Amino acid sequence: MVCLGNICRSPLAQGILQAKIAAHQLDWEVDSAGTGGWHEGEPPDHRSILIAAQYGIDITDQRARKLQQADLSRFDLILAMDRQNYQDILRIANTPQQRAKVHLIMNFVAPHSNQEVPDPYWDGRFDQVFQMLNNACDALWEHITGET
Repeated sequence: MVCLGNICRSPLAQGILQAKIAAHQLDWEVDSAGTGGWHEGEPPDHRSILIAAQYGIDITDQRARKLQQADLSRFDLILAMDRQNYQDILRIANTPQQRAKVHLIMNFVAPHSNQEVPDPYWDGRFDQVFQMLNNACDALWEHITGET
């Protein structure tokens, strides 16, 4: 899960998908990162923590980190929150295989729509973003497992 600073959208997406994985008792790894390193080591934005908690998800242990080129080899999917994140990720991809792993997360809900998850940092739309990411994680779950 990748956004700009790794304090709002990607921590929420990580927490949502981790909750779904835990509910099904699977041993999958989910992580998040930012294309920028301004917030490295910081916890998620307090508003992300609050909205996640309202839905029973605890993201307080997460810490922001910058996306590394090695992540493109380590993970099976790299999910970008918006087109700029997507382009920034592709810039560090070294191989066609790495580029093929990069997707806009909302394309799992509406394929080829290239819909973006808005950054709630400035406008405070954390509940809307949570709902979008929850829908995207449900669609991703269905894509990977075939289960609804």
